[in-house]
Amino acid sequence: SLLPEPATAAAATDLPNAPAVAPTTAPATLYVPYAAQPAPDQDLPSAQHSAEPSQPAMATPPEAPAAAAAAAEHPAEPGNLWDRIRAGFAMADYDHWLIARHSSQFASNSAYVERIVQRSRRYLFHIVEEVEARGMPAEIALLPIVESAFNPTAYSRARASGIWQFIPATGKHYGLSQNWWYDGRRDIMAATSAALDYLQVLYNMFGDWQLALAAYNCGEGCISRAIARNRNAGLPTDFMSLTLPRETRNYVPKLLGIREIVRTPERFGLTLAPIPNERYFAAVSTTRHIDVQRAAQFAEISEQEFLDLNPGYNGPVITAHTEQIILV
Repeated sequence: SLLPEPATAAAATDLPNAPAVAPTTAPATLYVPYAAQPAPDQDLPSAQHSAEPSQPAMATPPEAPAAAAAAAEHPAEPGNLWDRIRAGFAMADYDHWLIARHSSQFASNSAYVERIVQRSRRYLFHIVEEVEARGMPAEIALLPIVESAFNPTAYSRARASGIWQFIPATGKHYGLSQNWWYDGRRDIMAATSAALDYLQVLYNMFGDWQLALAAYNCGEGCISRAIARNRNAGLPTDFMSLTLPRETRNYVPKLLGIREIVRTPERFGLTLAPIPNERYFAAVSTTRHIDVQRAAQFAEISEQEFLDLNPGYNGPVITAHTEQIILV
């Protein structure tokens, strides 16, 4: 939940552990409508709960031109990343009581909002860059607020980890290595790439961002069965018309409620601290083992800042059996 701290995270304090693996960009494939997809016969839930995620098949969403047009119509002010995000909002607007309720709940705890904004400063520019490069609506860049409140070490009862809250099986399926020394689910660059890959697969399956987001939470099978029930009953099959688990029913409205806060924070009595519209970190490769404390010294940043940028490593030493990417 958004108040007082996210339900998917064990805690919302920053206790990172260290670096990242550079994401790979998969080639885009043709958008395939949901109706053309075979219905899954079991749940393959979200990043948090999935057991065997579907094969990645990249999609180029039809909304991409809309997002680009919105950005062209409302150019972002160069200094503030929030303006750039607002210009890229492309999901449909809804006047729904659940969205209004989540906006109000979120806005009622200004200290919590400030903590989230402070955490997001390190990561949000990179996420926005990746979202825009894929032609996805800018709302997707806000999803880590729902998942983890931008806590890179968030860990749930379902063993979901990182800002995107991948469980072990889904993480491995999307290329996130997990071993004694390193957990790619907490790696900012690698986990962002994997989460966007997964969301594109879901969008390719359902042809709708609300349904794709709902499937990220409860699974492809869950959403497919809900659609089939409504279709058989002659009912609409949009997200708001489906009968879904309580958490999923609230999941998309939470994101849309947060969007309303970002869009017009003053309407809710909030001020979002500006985030520079520029890269926060640089990626450096290494092929040698290195002590975290010494790496921070070389980068001329504090050890805590180094850990916040590189939460993927589990110990005081970065092992480099292969080339590793460190953020500084």
